[in-house]
Amino acid sequence: MENIKAIIEALILASEVPVVLEKICLVLPEIEKTQIKETLDNLMAEYNERAGGICLQEVAGGYQFRTRPELGHWVKKLKGTKPASLSLAAMETLAIVAYRQPVVKSEIESIRGVDVSYLLKGLLEKKLVRIVGRKDVPGKPIIYGTTKKFLEVFNLKDLSELPTLRELKELNEPQETSEELSGS
Repeated sequence: MENIKAIIEALILASEVPVVLEKICLVLPEIEKTQIKETLDNLMAEYNERAGGICLQEVAGGYQFRTRPELGHWVKKLKGTKPASLSLAAMETLAIVAYRQPVVKSEIESIRGVDVSYLLKGLLEKKLVRIVGRKDVPGKPIIYGTTKKFLEVFNLKDLSELPTLRELKELNEPQETSEELSGS
């Protein structure tokens, strides 16, 4: 067979969304899944070692070429546009969905203390949140969860990569200085 590495590289480059391992296996049925995974790992290592403008990352359950984060400033200059941002209220709502999913609107509102209808609508339009079903209780409220795009935007392989509440607390605590530690 032709150069498997080149084929896998082309498949990932041609895709607009992260390519899952199973999809590559369907395209290359004559190649063992373990060999494809090993080739992907080798490709990621090569791109990291090269330290060029792009890297291969495992994100949202698949593989995708991305610009190196430290070069984002230059890409923004080229594009001349600011990336779409979320308001603090939208970020809080998204965080609740991410950590509590599957979650219904009333649970989100109970935590936030305000109506979140408009915020959920915006997150649905941005495809960061999706409807995952309906709760089997009177009124059958809609259940929300995050999407693959959420994982892509926040550069996560899967939800297990979300920071824990303890890690978030540590980020918000003031850092002790060396003077405080030495007792000076």
